[in-house]
Amino acid sequence: MNDQHASSPGPPTTSLTTPITAEFLHGALDLEHTAQGLLPHRLPARARAQYADGQLAMAEAQPSGVRLVFRTRATAVELDTLPTKTVYQGAPPRPDGVYDLLVDGRLAGRAGAQGGNVLNVDLATGSTETRPGPGATVRFTGLPGRAKEVEIWLPHNEITRLVALRTDAPVEPVPPGRRPVWLHHGSSISQGSDAESPSTTWPALAASLGGAELINLGLGGGALLDPFTARALRDTRADLISMKIGINLVNADLMRLRAFTPAVHGFLDTVREGHPTTPLLVVSPILCPVHEDTPGPTVPDFSDLGNGRLRFHAAGNAAKRPAGKLTLNVIRTELARIVKQRAADDPELYYLDGRALYGEADFAELPLPDQLHPDAAAHHRMGERFAQLVFGPDGPFGKDRPLRRQARQGPAATFEG
Repeated sequence: MNDQHASSPGPPTTSLTTPITAEFLHGALDLEHTAQGLLPHRLPARARAQYADGQLAMAEAQPSGVRLVFRTRATAVELDTLPTKTVYQGAPPRPDGVYDLLVDGRLAGRAGAQGGNVLNVDLATGSTETRPGPGATVRFTGLPGRAKEVEIWLPHNEITRLVALRTDAPVEPVPPGRRPVWLHHGSSISQGSDAESPSTTWPALAASLGGAELINLGLGGGALLDPFTARALRDTRADLISMKIGINLVNADLMRLRAFTPAVHGFLDTVREGHPTTPLLVVSPILCPVHEDTPGPTVPDFSDLGNGRLRFHAAGNAAKRPAGKLTLNVIRTELARIVKQRAADDPELYYLDGRALYGEADFAELPLPDQLHPDAAAHHRMGERFAQLVFGPDGPFGKDRPLRRQARQGPAATFEG
């Protein structure tokens, strides 16, 4: 693998500049032309206008799953960017965002972009402040001179404005839709929190193994059954759809069971308006011991910051579960019930218990470093398991799905992993 590191803009090593337009970008739902470059968004403008939440704005503008895709004979590629790096005051420093370069589907280079804007976030108050900084150039050299398909996966956890693309040979866009389009929605775990790189988040790995084109609407802190997110899913072309529901609702202590059940039905109703027969998989939360039976909210634990570790813990009261407070076990039980009920009239609706992706044995071997998010190794495991369970021949996105659908009778056919 050609492992490159980025530097601040300097004399270019390439001579051909290609305008970065929508036809080169896969995985974004909207593109914003700014004075500082092209900013990919993972929620459309109409959705972004309906709730001005700073956390959501940051998460959806971090281009998880977004990549530049083109065919070329170029041996050198340069991408000028303006990153916005997030710094959480009092927390350990975050590494620079990573750019993955794939050649014909295989990882061929990896780089980071130094410099850029800095977004300071106060975890205690939620206040933010942005400090402007210089742009950067990501360089990849030594690529094979043959005709090939090149993908540059943008950082999954770093807002990235695209300024210029330069190569030493012409490039041409690659149209999307050559493989089934998989539209996925979830939390920061789906966005890729603590993954090694953008092409190794668990959804990116599962898409690669499953032969699908990913559109990742994993939104850190933002999987909250928002109607505008449901409409974004409804209006996006897709062949396969999944939604991972639960952990953010507990984290935020956002609703009680009385509101949760109709909100899930409403979310599914909206998605089905645009995709009435598309395979639709509902995934419950992976194991998270602090919230299995203890409600939210989730609060940061600063007690071990001296050793460079930030953790989270559950601040809710387990005694309030009978009053409708949500825990992960409550959510799993209700999601399974809802899918079973709806599957009587919706033969392409499926359910997967998230603990099939990461459960008790996995926690014992690969514990959640901050008690909330899986690490890079766990992302690999989850991606491989999702591909086996869901994209495999017997899975809801597998090649034998049409035959199984003909044989299905009633709600007992929901997929459970």
